[in-house]
Amino acid sequence: MFKIVKINLIFIYLLSIVACSNNDDMSQENNIDTSEPPSTETSGYPIVDTGVFAFYSDDNIISKPSNEDAFFGQDATYSGSQPSYTNNGDGTITDNITGLMWEQNMGEKISFTEAFTKATNSTLGNQNDWRVPTLKELYSLILFTGSVKGEVAMDFFIDTNYFSQPLGDTSIGEREIDAQTWSSTEYVGQTMNGVETVFGVNFVDGRIKGYPKYKPVTGALNTMYFRMVRGNTTYGENNFVDNNDGTISDLATGLMWQKSDDGTARDWQESLAYSEELTLGNKSDWRLPNAKELQSIVDYTRSPQTTNSPAINPLFECTEITDPNGIKNYPFYWTGTSHLDGANPYSSAVYIAFGEGQGEMNGVLMDVHGAGCQRSDPKSGNINDYPQFFGPQGDIRYVYNYVRCVRTIN
Repeated sequence: MFKIVKINLIFIYLLSIVACSNNDDMSQENNIDTSEPPSTETSGYPIVDTGVFAFYSDDNIISKPSNEDAFFGQDATYSGSQPSYTNNGDGTITDNITGLMWEQNMGEKISFTEAFTKATNSTLGNQNDWRVPTLKELYSLILFTGSVKGEVAMDFFIDTNYFSQPLGDTSIGEREIDAQTWSSTEYVGQTMNGVETVFGVNFVDGRIKGYPKYKPVTGALNTMYFRMVRGNTTYGENNFVDNNDGTISDLATGLMWQKSDDGTARDWQESLAYSEELTLGNKSDWRLPNAKELQSIVDYTRSPQTTNSPAINPLFECTEITDPNGIKNYPFYWTGTSHLDGANPYSSAVYIAFGEGQGEMNGVLMDVHGAGCQRSDPKSGNINDYPQFFGPQGDIRYVYNYVRCVRTIN
């Protein structure tokens, strides 16, 4: 088994090198490679890097910190498989890392039901096996080189050299950020006190949230953008092994995880330092995961509402917390990825909610975005000032979040 896993990891590594080399040879003028489209027979779950190379403190851009400096260990400290795409010249884009082939232009907003009909009937690129992507497939496209300022788009969280990304139609009252891309992943719980919900990725504001399947006022089918995908039907499937030493390996992604958090809430800088100093399972090269790494271990078949558990495989252990109403929930977990938003775009970092993604609306605390959503918190603040509530859905902010460390399996 060890030899098979090792060969698979080497294969993924070599594939990423070849992919990057191929990508460098593409036409810079129109981003089209006139050679044969690459194969989409890649299997497994290689995680594409976030694309981040800049370094941040809790409120500014900084030079690259050394391992003795504050803020060492953030996203840009560690470089994974860099994004690499091929424009096939037929309305499709191939991700050379994941082996997934994507629809380049999503077209108009359609309903959840219409999306599946479109995928079934599509022959785009002379292919007939298109599908609506899972949330993990869709999230593979996100890049945290993007930025947003509240409701105003700045730089998209997707590579627009290859993918079209519309904005919300402000002429009909939408915000620019109302351009969410839905997945096929339905929330197993409900949001907003009883609303059927579908997860999507917002490549304009850089978040995962759950969105109502039906329009709240009329009950009509809600419409969003959908980007079809094909190839690598195993993408997003984990292969966890409990190493019986406080660690869990995912043989699909080549990552090893801390089995249990240590029950301590920390701000972002403290979380980075804790991760770098951790020794566990006779390993000392632990780090704070980036956003895409941490999202890879979310289990979207689980939620506090339906399984009385966090949205993660039961092999893992999560500290129980209580929300401001005293009800049991599970923590938000920090990543090393900064999220550029707001008046001070460097002051927030990405977290993944393994419990309910709560907010306070009309004075009522509820699950507004779903367990497994991805949002961001201020990196620092006085612990006595939190939790606070922010934005139109009253997103709860804890600032002092939890940590689950990761390392790459060599």
